[in-house]
Parts: sequence; structure tokens; C-alpha cells
Amino acid sequence: MQAWQVHENGEPSEVMRLEEVERPTPGDGQVLLRVRAANVNFPDALMCRGHYQVRPPLPFTPGVEICGETEDGRRVIANPALPYGGFAEYAVADAAALLPAPDALDDAEAAALHIGYQTGWFGLHRRAGLEAGETLLVHAAAGGVGTAAVQLGKAAGARVIGVVGGADKAAAAREAGCDVVIDRRAEDVVAAVKEATGGRGADVIYDPVGGDAYTQSTKVVAFEGRIVVVGFASGTIPSPALNHALVKNYSILGLHWGLYNTKNPKLVLRCHEQLTELAARGAIKPLISERVPLAGAAAAVQRVADGTTTGRVAVVPSLRNGAAA
Repeated sequence: MQAWQVHENGEPSEVMRLEEVERPTPGDGQVLLRVRAANVNFPDALMCRGHYQVRPPLPFTPGVEICGETEDGRRVIANPALPYGGFAEYAVADAAALLPAPDALDDAEAAALHIGYQTGWFGLHRRAGLEAGETLLVHAAAGGVGTAAVQLGKAAGARVIGVVGGADKAAAAREAGCDVVIDRRAEDVVAAVKEATGGRGADVIYDPVGGDAYTQSTKVVAFEGRIVVVGFASGTIPSPALNHALVKNYSILGLHWGLYNTKNPKLVLRCHEQLTELAARGAIKPLISERVPLAGAAAAVQRVADGTTTGRVAVVPSLRNGAAA
């Protein structure tokens, strides 16, 4: 079969190689899946660089989120068991962790429903307790993680403000459902949020960026607001001033979604049931900006790493010629 292999750490476009390899053999409690679609995530790039908390042995195949097909023909969503990741024709996954792919979504959309939407659901509901009528601010609102949070916020009845970088990303954030979109390249984010909220600020802030975005969050969080920290795509991990959180009465909430898989996996299944229901009634739908063939995976991972994409990019092995929108 064909699979992308990483033999050394570095930039995805430089270290990912498409090779002919043997199909992986499932271990105890594992299943072999034919990859119908694999979603590109920022952690794929971090793993190529050797900067992720999970460091599979070299060589490994990236791709942490797929829609696959079991030997008996079931469509499932899975997190492949590394080093046999999803940017390949076949992957391996733990049988106990397979989730049914929603009928309402195609393969690429189903592949993109898992990590980003689970993270959003746990962050907004389990950690922040977002309520209908509250204001949600989403940083990087045009990306895969951001558009998921925007849709989930709207589904919960919140007013959603999205922060993006550039006009094309502003359009994607509006498509995802943002009520207000702020282009950080053209506007003062702090001033724009205060204007949009009548000076009150945002009740919940969803931050996958860190760095300057986190600093802005502390300036626009409302009384008894909640800042949910889900990642550091900027590459800068902030050092919060806890005296500031005390004086302004806001909470800083960390979220590592992967922990729920080991600490409380029943909650992951319950979340998937909620997401499936929301997808069935059209309240959420992953925004797939590109569908690329397997040969385009390395370039796709690099674009996600560089922050030039909107929504989700899906690798679809059955595509043979060029990228399909």
C-alpha cells in the first residue's frame, strides 16, 4: 500500500515521503481500516517537527483523524494508533474507540468531526459552561478548530465574535456562522470587541492561538468570564498574570481533550452522540475547504502548519488526479 513516512523530524513538506510499504498488522484489540478520508490537523505538523507531546517512533505515518471502513463495511471515525497514521491507504485503530460515522456527513466531513468538534464541545460546555445568550469570542475563527467552535457556539444559542487574519479568512468565519468578524490585520482587536459588546466584553473566550491572542483575551473578558486555553498555534505559550485574573474575576481553563480518552472515555462517546444529533439536524457541518489526493498530503500538512488554510483540509486516497474543492 502507499503511505506517507517520516524518517526524520523537520518541516512536513521536507520530511514526509510517499512510499510503498506493507499493510500494518493490527495488534491485540486493534482493527485494520481502509482510509476513506483523513483530516489534516495542526498536531500532524507538530509531530513531523518533533514538537508534539506524542512522539511516535521513526519512521511513522502522520494522520491522527480519519473516516475509515472496517472489513465488514462499516463507516467509522477513528484516531489511528501511531505509528500507523491516517495519511495512507490503510491504518490501524483501537477497536474499542471506533465511533460510527454520521450518515448526514460525507467521508471528508466525518473525518473532520472528531478532534476539533470534540475539543470545542468539551471546551465550551464541559469546561466553560457556555449558556444561551452569552457572548463567545473565538480566536482563529476561520481554521478547523475555530470554525468548529463557532458552529457549536451558535448551536448553543450564543452570540459569536470571530477573530481572523485576512479578508479570505473573514469570509470563512462568516460562512461558519460568526455574528461579528474582526480582522486582526486591519482592526484593533481589543477596541473592536469592546465596541461589539458595548464595553462588557466576552463571557467565554476560546483560544487555540496563545501569544498575543491570549493577551487580548485578558483585556476583553467579561466579569466572571472564562478563557478556555486549547492550544498555542502562534508558537508562544503565555505566562498569565494571576493577579489580573483575581482583580477582574475571570477564570482560566485548560483543555487537553485527549485526556478524556483515558480518564473518562464515556464522556467522549456521549459527546459524539451529541455531535451526531447536531449534524443530523444541520446545526453543525465541518467546513471542508479542500479535498486532496493522497499524493497531496505533505503539501496540505505544510499549508496547515503555515496557517494559510481555512476550515478543514481532507486527504482522500480515492482521489487520483489533482485537488478537488
